[in-house]
Amino acid sequence: MSPSIPGLDVRDLPTRHGTVRAAVGGEGPPLLLLHGYPETHLMWHAVAPRLAERFTVVACDLPGYGASYRPAVQDDHAPYGKRAWGEALADAMTSLGHERFAVAGHDRGARVAYRMALDLPDRVTRLCVLDVVPTLEVWERADDRLAIAYWHWGFLAQPAPLPEDLIGGAPDAFWDAHVTRIGIDPTDPVRYPPDVVAAYRAQLDDPGFRTAICEDYRAGATVDRAHDADDRAAGRRIACPTLALWGARGALPILYGDVVDAWRPWCDDVRGHALDASHFVVEDRPAETAAAIAAHCA
Repeated sequence: MSPSIPGLDVRDLPTRHGTVRAAVGGEGPPLLLLHGYPETHLMWHAVAPRLAERFTVVACDLPGYGASYRPAVQDDHAPYGKRAWGEALADAMTSLGHERFAVAGHDRGARVAYRMALDLPDRVTRLCVLDVVPTLEVWERADDRLAIAYWHWGFLAQPAPLPEDLIGGAPDAFWDAHVTRIGIDPTDPVRYPPDVVAAYRAQLDDPGFRTAICEDYRAGATVDRAHDADDRAAGRRIACPTLALWGARGALPILYGDVVDAWRPWCDDVRGHALDASHFVVEDRPAETAAAIAAHCA
């Protein structure tokens, strides 16, 4: 049996770009939850039930991940851009009757979340970004520390099919040397249930998924970066209240110092703090993460 999130029902939601898989449950104001790389909506397994006590929770698989649609591959990488993904996820919320909603995202999901707040300000009421800084900031501040700590940014963005082929040739080595290094701990079955971790790992055996993650990062190096630059040049900022959380044991404090400072040029109203966690703050500190999101989105 496939793993699931207790109390949430799995649904396939229509969007303009394809069908999105979501786990939906709870009562109260709508809250969209978006996972990071290389996971699925299951990363919210310990947090979504807590939030469902106060919110209508919609935890989606990002396009290209899990059971959501796989975007077509184009030379400009736009179908994997966070603008296109934000359009699709907004459509998914519309299909459930939610015209305005809060959104919380981790890692790649946070990049979709803040793009939605910039592109769809009339729809996003509150924003939570977990263990990220804006994509343009990543590239403009890139240095030798980023090259070592987050080498996958450049590796996955290389032209096809090189990274896909290399991952496919040694998926276990890629998983063990990369994903577990940045925080997923298979020796902690409470925070990282074996069936959930196995579902993440199994994605690397799928050639379509390997293409999807590489296209995700190629978009991050091209179209996503360009959209951020356009917004900054035009003076567009995130208008809704924003909460930034990050892992004190992850790379962000080393690379950026006070992460809130990196968000201030992009947001009218931003606050945040570190948690005693790796990059995977949601799994490492589910109670604290849920409490912070709930307080911010209430």
